[in-house]
Amino acid sequence: MSRAMSQRFRRALLASGLLFLGPAIVSATLGVGPASAIVANKPIVGMAATHDGGGYWVVAADGGIFAFGDAGYHGSMGGMRLDAPIVGMAATPDGGGYWLVASDGGVFSFGDAVYHGSMGGTRLNAPIVGMAASPDGGGYWLVASDGGVFSFGDALYHGSMGGMRLNAAIVGIAATSDGNGYWLDASDGGIFAFGDAVYNGSMGGMRLNRPVVGMAFDPSTADGYWLDAADGGIFSFGGAVFHGSTGGTPINKPVVGMAATPDGGGYWLVASDGGIFAFGTAGFYGSVPGIPTSKQSPPPAGSCTATMSNPSPSDYTDDTVNVSSNVPNAPVTVTKQYKTVTSYDSGSTDGGGSTAIAFDISGATPGYTVQVGVNVNNGEATCSTSFTPS
Repeated sequence: MSRAMSQRFRRALLASGLLFLGPAIVSATLGVGPASAIVANKPIVGMAATHDGGGYWVVAADGGIFAFGDAGYHGSMGGMRLDAPIVGMAATPDGGGYWLVASDGGVFSFGDAVYHGSMGGTRLNAPIVGMAASPDGGGYWLVASDGGVFSFGDALYHGSMGGMRLNAAIVGIAATSDGNGYWLDASDGGIFAFGDAVYNGSMGGMRLNRPVVGMAFDPSTADGYWLDAADGGIFSFGGAVFHGSTGGTPINKPVVGMAATPDGGGYWLVASDGGIFAFGTAGFYGSVPGIPTSKQSPPPAGSCTATMSNPSPSDYTDDTVNVSSNVPNAPVTVTKQYKTVTSYDSGSTDGGGSTAIAFDISGATPGYTVQVGVNVNNGEATCSTSFTPS
């Protein structure tokens, strides 16, 4: 590409996630699942990098796996019936396998990833939103949006935020290098450190342009980490170095996750449409969308409205929040701010972008207005409503 490449074309590539932002452009090789399709049937929800940084996987809400670079395809849940959407993944230390986790706590293992247990079939107070593997691959942690942590295999439990009042829902977890601790991050940028994980700062209490959607530990440091927001903004703490972001740059779809290179010299961001953005020493090895061949109109911004079926329900009855959005087939999280506790429910929009999520209001305080927040597809659309128990 000559130096005369137009800014318009550059912006189009950047918006699609197909422009490599590191020191050199790397030729991409695509290793997808058996169908060799490069269009995801459901939104992308997360990613994981290989042990040598030579590739990465991205995972969709239906369990579909897309492998790039030296990342091997070891199987997926794509095309299989799931009780709940996939929300995240983690890779084994040698890159020979990976785990997928669903919002109901179900865990699915592939390749040399060993199944150590799950929360599938167990009633949860809040949906699972992410997972992290122990350093030796002998276990993993699951984290729920209320901050509850569930440990399996040799992954030790070091504490959680379950049962505590949170200003915003938890969206991810990252483990320390020795596995003796972990961080939880919230959508408002709050950080909670457990075990030997060191608190090095957060974005809690600061105004954000878009909610935080995930985090990554910097393996080149003892206690550094990055937070990533839905607009691709990056926030660095501890010894973690800022290598760039898409914050302030229009992108087609919101960022939903990130992964760090093994040397900590860079990181990748992944958007819900499968676009990949590479920074620092992170190589660009391909992305799920095809390269645009003509000028495309930007997609409409995500929007939603929410209403309650019964704005004045009686205690110990069910109520329903009705959501209408322009984001089809996407995960939805509902946050209910009661007087003394915060509770969460989850669901998915249908092909028209709508859903109805029912819940038991239990013994809510009569006369106290409960604020109900709705988050569609990790911040692509947000709206709110309320109800006042009678």
